Formats: sequence, C-alpha cells, structure tokens
Amino acid sequence: MALIVLLQLVQTLATLYLPNLNADIIDKGVVKGDTGYILSTGGLMLAVTLAQIVCAIGAVYYGARTAMAVGRDLRAAVFDRVQSFSAREMGQFGAPSLITRTTNDVQQVQMLTLMAFTLMVSAPIMCAGGIVLAVQQDVPLSSLLLVIVPVLAAIVSVIIWRMRPVFRGVQSRIDTVNRVLREQIAGIRVIRAFVRDDHERKRFRSANTELMDVSLRAGRLMSLMFPSVMLVVNLSSIAVVWFGGHRIGDGGMEIGALTAFISYLMQILMSIMMATFMFMMVPRAEVCAERIQEVLTTESSVAPPAVPVTELRGRGHLELRAVEFGYPGAEEPVLRDVSLVARPGEVTAVIGSTGSGKSTLLGLIPRLFDATGGTVLVDGVDVRELDPAAMSAAVGLVPQKPYLFSGTVASNLRYGRPDATDEELWQALETAQARPFVESMDGMLEAPISQGGTNVSGGQRQRLAIARALVRKPEIYLFDDSFSALDYATDARLRAALSRETGDATVVIVAQRVSTIRDADRIVVLDEGRVVGTGTHTELMGTNETYREIVLSQLTEEEAA
Repeated sequence: MALIVLLQLVQTLATLYLPNLNADIIDKGVVKGDTGYILSTGGLMLAVTLAQIVCAIGAVYYGARTAMAVGRDLRAAVFDRVQSFSAREMGQFGAPSLITRTTNDVQQVQMLTLMAFTLMVSAPIMCAGGIVLAVQQDVPLSSLLLVIVPVLAAIVSVIIWRMRPVFRGVQSRIDTVNRVLREQIAGIRVIRAFVRDDHERKRFRSANTELMDVSLRAGRLMSLMFPSVMLVVNLSSIAVVWFGGHRIGDGGMEIGALTAFISYLMQILMSIMMATFMFMMVPRAEVCAERIQEVLTTESSVAPPAVPVTELRGRGHLELRAVEFGYPGAEEPVLRDVSLVARPGEVTAVIGSTGSGKSTLLGLIPRLFDATGGTVLVDGVDVRELDPAAMSAAVGLVPQKPYLFSGTVASNLRYGRPDATDEELWQALETAQARPFVESMDGMLEAPISQGGTNVSGGQRQRLAIARALVRKPEIYLFDDSFSALDYATDARLRAALSRETGDATVVIVAQRVSTIRDADRIVVLDEGRVVGTGTHTELMGTNETYREIVLSQLTEEEAA
C-alpha cells in the first residue's frame, strides 16, 4: 500500500507539472519564436509523461494485487466464521444470505478497494495540487474555484445520501432472488410432481421484478451523477474562458497562463469526477461491508472450551441430565427437563410424534447446538468442555437428511477417516447393505457422486451415510431417522448387521417407524419436548399410553404383541 501511494504521488505530480511546461512553451517558445526552447521543453515533457505512464502502470498493478488479496482474505474470513456457526446462527442468517455475503458483497468491497487504490489516492493529491498551481497562475481568476468546488461537492453529496438506502435494498433483494432460486432448484421434483411450475415462475418473477425495480431506482440516481458533474465542468470552462479573456485583454494575464489555468481547472474537476465515480460505489460497498461485518462479529453459540479435555477414558457412556433447549425468540423451549442414559453395548431408541424434539435432542450430543439448560455428558465429561476433535472421534452421526459431497464413493466414505483401507470401506458397505449397488456402479469405489448425492436414490444415500459413520468406528453411533427410506426387509438386514458391527458401542436411534426400534434395549418416549416414558417395547405397551398410540397407528394389536 505504501508503494501504491508513492507511485500515485509521483504520477500525479508529473501530471500536474505538464500544464506548467506547456505554458512555458507557449509564452517563452511560441510567442518569442524560440524553436530550441520549444524542443528542449518538449523533450522534458516527453520524459515527464514517460515517468507518469510507468508510475501509473505500477500503481494499477499493485493496486489490483492488493484489492484481490483483500477479497481473498475477506472470503476466507467469512468462510471460517460460518464454519464455526452452530445450527442456531445458520438459521439466523440463512444459507442464501450467507452465500450472497461471501460472493457478491465481498466483490463490491473488493471493487471499491481497487478503485480506491487506482483513483482515490491520486484524486485528492491532484485536486489540492491543481488548486495551488492554479492560484500561482492567476489569483483573481482562482476566485472562481470558491464557487465551482463547493457547488460540485454539494451535488455529489446529495446524490450519494439518496443512494445509500437504495443500495441496501438492492442487496436485500439479491438475497431474496438467491433464496427463491435455491428453493426451486432443490425442490424441482416436488414442483413437477404437484405441477406448480406456473406458481414458481410467478414467485421468481416477483422476486426478480422487485430486484429490477430497486436497481432501476439506484440506476436513476447514478445516472444523475455524471450529467450534473459535466454541467458544472462545462459551465466552469465557459466562465474561465470568459473572465480569462478579459484578463488577457487588460494585460493582467498571459495566454500560456490561461491555457495552464484551464488545464489545472480540468484536472481539479477531473479529480472530483474521479472521486464522484468512487462515491457512486461507496454506498453499495458500505452496505456490503456492514453485512460482512455482521457475519464476522457474530460469535457462535457453540464456543470451543478454553481448556478442552482432549481424551476420553470411558467407552462411550452417554448421559443427558435435565436438558433444556429453546430457540432464540421462541415462546417455549423445544426440550424440557430431558434425562436419559445410553450405555455401551446397548441400543437406546428415541421415539415420538413429529415435532416432539427427537432430532433436536440428538443434535445436542455432537454440539450442533448447545443446550440452554442442563448437561450433556460423554464418559462423564460435559460436551462443552470436550475438545471438538475428541468429540468428533467419539461420535458418529448419521443425519436425518444424509448429505454426500461431490467426489467418489470412496472419498465420501473416507470423509471422517482419510486413512481407511479399501477392505474397511467394503466391510462398512456390506454392513450398511450398500455393497451390491456399489459393485454395480461403474468404477465401484471410484464411482462418481454428484453434489448432495443426487445421482443415487434416497435409500442409497442413507446407506452410504451409514457406511461413512461405520468407517469412522466411533464409540457412540447416532442414527437420526436414518432408516426411513429403506424398505422393511433391507431395514431388518441392516439392523441385524449393525448389531454385530456395533456390539460394543453405544447406539442411539431416533425413528418414527416402530419396527426399527421395537427390539431396542431401552426406548425413550418423547411428547412435546418431555420424556413421558422409558422402558422396553413390552413394558411401554402395557404402561405408556403415548407409546401405545404410536405403535397402534402403525401396527395391529397382534403385530404389536
């Protein structure tokens, strides 16, 4: 940055020096007919111009490098901050807004930085230097600057003041377009299935039109800027020529001085125009910077421990003590006074109606978000005091919506354990009942997987996600409704294979399908965020009305027995 300022300073001083040399050529060379003076001064002008060009190229080159580095670092900072967010902060901002802030907002700040290094640094130097040199040429004529500069500054200030809120609206509408587009791309099958193409076109058209309208408002304000500035510039030129002509006629000023004064006036007004061009970008970039700053200053509600416990001494004993969780601004917590114990070598199942808090409960264990009350313990250690790496090694989560990354089958399975061998991958696939369809794919382990796993079926995605957790070999397995897309036969085979593979581990299964959890060692029944029953299938059928209603909604009395 220091080098950029130095190069811009030299370039601007060279630009300011040229009109003075031009005036000398006219007054001392052309008027007096001194050809030698014209040639020598002309040669000096060429040398100054060459220095100006070299410095300008250097300033733009290093300015561009610095601006691109600013963009790179901002994107990295936003990405790192978002990676630390819990589900609570992700819900607060929303994925579409975070994408816009990481891309479009950073780009606006980056462009402003580039313009600042290439235009803004030289503009004040040129303006101040032009005023000083114009005054040296003729003091009375310089009094015009007392009118011209304030008028120009006032016009620019008013337009910029009006543009700032409009640009905030532009960025907000970009978020909306991004959100609607993401929803439509992700839900294209549902849209087609329900023949809602026209409805979605109208939704997108509405969001797109709103963005167009607010962009037009911003464009109209921007379009006022240059005509207003050019009007002042042209009127100023007329005034200088008019009054300067009278000064020459009175003998108080030479022709060369008037030529130099006009050049300095143009440089002053051009510097203001350069600043104006900058100021056109400032309101939008300022809004973007504020939006980026919101992300960077938001602390994750899942804070890493100051003195983390890096090693667990047990085998995966899991306990929840009077756990409570509520979302910000919610009237009531999702979970209230939830207590349960899951031991190694046992299968603990959690069942309940939709919205009872099953997935939320499971998310508290790997700290996707932190409990707002109570304690979650792994081997007697509060998860909030546990090192994230130790937590990740101890817990294997298969989420309700399994996500696969673009790459291959092998790269997805090795996501949690990069050093896993091919034999271990095949073993995990066999346990997850995924080996047959992987063997039928072109390339088998090296078969391509598209982003989100969209080139495999829902059941295949679930089985690959289960295999990914098995490759990790954690002490605690968390299955969040991970068998819902499987048919009953595959579900049964998978659970039988899992019992052999995870016999010494702690297994927690969240499910709505009774057949998936009826053989569990312990079943926890949730209702409206509270534990309303704990026991085996047989015990709960006889003592818990909530569990009995859930079972009989899926099975007959004979099947349940």
